[in-house]
Amino acid sequence: MAPTMSLEAFVEFWEKSEYVSPYNRELGLQPHSVRSDWCVLKVEYARNLVGDPNTRVLHGGVITALLDAAFGFSIFMKLSQERLMATLDLRIDYLKPATPDKTVLGGAVCYKMTADLAFVRGCAYHESADDPIATAVGIFMFTDGPTLISNEKLAR
Repeated sequence: MAPTMSLEAFVEFWEKSEYVSPYNRELGLQPHSVRSDWCVLKVEYARNLVGDPNTRVLHGGVITALLDAAFGFSIFMKLSQERLMATLDLRIDYLKPATPDKTVLGGAVCYKMTADLAFVRGCAYHESADDPIATAVGIFMFTDGPTLISNEKLAR
């Protein structure tokens, strides 16, 4: 992948690439915006993603998955070619609950890469990254072997 990508190319990659986790697609994570220094995914509010039916707040795992996926795509934006990677470390600080009925955005930047590791940071938010629901940092490890399960293997 080129270091910069249009939103249209990002959406096409998201919809067709085997590098996108079926889990992320099942959660309804979608590309929102992309720049070379800030990659944003979104998840629309849905009742099946709620953690507590009394408060109607999205489950924290949805926020975690959103940020993990956004982190991965921020790394892809920095690569000159596709590489397999795995989340090595992920730390999330939940600052407040997501507001029911509102879309949640997850923005990320890859701020350092070595031959084996990528370092990322970002946040989940509604309207502005300056008012985060959660903040996070992570380290991803590049791998040489296959880490993806194809759709054909999942169908078995």
